[in-house]
Amino acid sequence: MTLTGPPSGRRRRPLRIGLTGGVASGKSTVASALRALGAAVIDADVLAREVVHPGGPAYRDVVDAFGRSVVAPDGTLDRAALAARIFSDPDARQRLNTLTHPHIRRRMADEAARLTEAADASVIVFDIPLLLDTTDGRDLGLDGIIVVYADADIRVRRLVARNRLSEEEARRRLAAQVPLEEKKARATWVIDNSGAPEETRAQVERLWQVLSARA
Repeated sequence: MTLTGPPSGRRRRPLRIGLTGGVASGKSTVASALRALGAAVIDADVLAREVVHPGGPAYRDVVDAFGRSVVAPDGTLDRAALAARIFSDPDARQRLNTLTHPHIRRRMADEAARLTEAADASVIVFDIPLLLDTTDGRDLGLDGIIVVYADADIRVRRLVARNRLSEEEARRRLAAQVPLEEKKARATWVIDNSGAPEETRAQVERLWQVLSARA
């Protein structure tokens, strides 16, 4: 794990850290560990579900763009149907990002401002699956980026087991994102989640010591 990062020093606001990875790399596991250690975690996936929920700011635009085939019987978006569309069609994926990301980023910024004003945390982690795919996080004022890494074969096996996908479909989903090796090269810190859970946990705890000292 790389432990070099932004210069230390006193800060008047919480440390702002981006957390990303690739599909099935284990980013959510790392986010949970950081939360347990004391970080305030702002989860982009949770906010994404909120903005496309019926009545949410992006719901109608998404339905208009993709049609009733992505709407479940209860009126919510059928996430599996939508995922099948966007992972097989780069233009559809870009269209969805364009419709949803501005709303998600606005809510992330609002939540970070609330946490800062309330002094609720010394470290804010922005858990963003597509960080480094669609943005570098400059708009969020990040002080560093954690990339959660696992090699492609491990991630394919996880996707096949977790999502009941074929190996071909799993590899298609990996190919739809910026290669994880490229993200790893742009990281401030890297957590390697290729091994046992306790090895990942130990890396997170060591990194937390670094982040806490710099906060």
